Amino acid sequence: MNTETTATAPTESTPVALVSGANRGIGLQVATDLAAAGFTVLLGSRSKESGRRAAAEIGAGTVALHLDVTDDASITAAADRIETEFGRLDLLVNNAGVSFLGDRDTPLQERARSGLLTTAPLSTVRDMYEINVFGVIALTQALLPLLRSTPGSRVVNVGSGGGSLAANADPQNPHRQMFGLYSVTKTALHAVSLAFATALEPEGIPVNTVDPGMTATALNDFQGTRTVEQGAAHIVAVALRGRQGPTGTFTSDEGTVPW
Repeated sequence: MNTETTATAPTESTPVALVSGANRGIGLQVATDLAAAGFTVLLGSRSKESGRRAAAEIGAGTVALHLDVTDDASITAAADRIETEFGRLDLLVNNAGVSFLGDRDTPLQERARSGLLTTAPLSTVRDMYEINVFGVIALTQALLPLLRSTPGSRVVNVGSGGGSLAANADPQNPHRQMFGLYSVTKTALHAVSLAFATALEPEGIPVNTVDPGMTATALNDFQGTRTVEQGAAHIVAVALRGRQGPTGTFTSDEGTVPW
């Protein structure tokens, strides 16, 4: 029996957005803001129950969508459901990601030390790449037919300034001491995002990367300096500009972020 949220198909003028990893944190705020902007928001969540709770919290115009970006069957089922129930996809926000795979009670500094590539177990490296990098590729590829058939469609990928090679090559940057597994996967994500941008540019589908800043979420044990509202704001701003803006950019609300 299908226990997921069911929604009435949007009208031809109602844009549809999918936000992966949207049951909490920045993803939840992005979904909230997009719903307020008039989108029908498909709230992607690996946990069905968490997704339903989050969709109920936002309210009208939000649909819980079971989605595990590391599971090909889950991605295929989600893409099929979007095609069947909505028939369009105006916006894909690749937000799902993890910064640590282990005991959630582990202090932030210990998490950072465990992520150094001098010590990180190779199995953990592979697992994080599956979520933060390969999951983005798999989901975007699966949804390309819908994106290509929807006028004005675009993709926004949630990156991180912590993955900036230029910034971390600077000896004066204190973050370079924590340039480990999570940051490296974000560096890879930035490359993936640029590759999609260049490949899809002839088709007029913008793909841009956004750094939300050090936002207080479960990713950093809620030790960030920004609120989720602040972290989500630039993601939503880039999403709302549609195809009128550039493609292949990496920005924050402070401007261009160096690759």
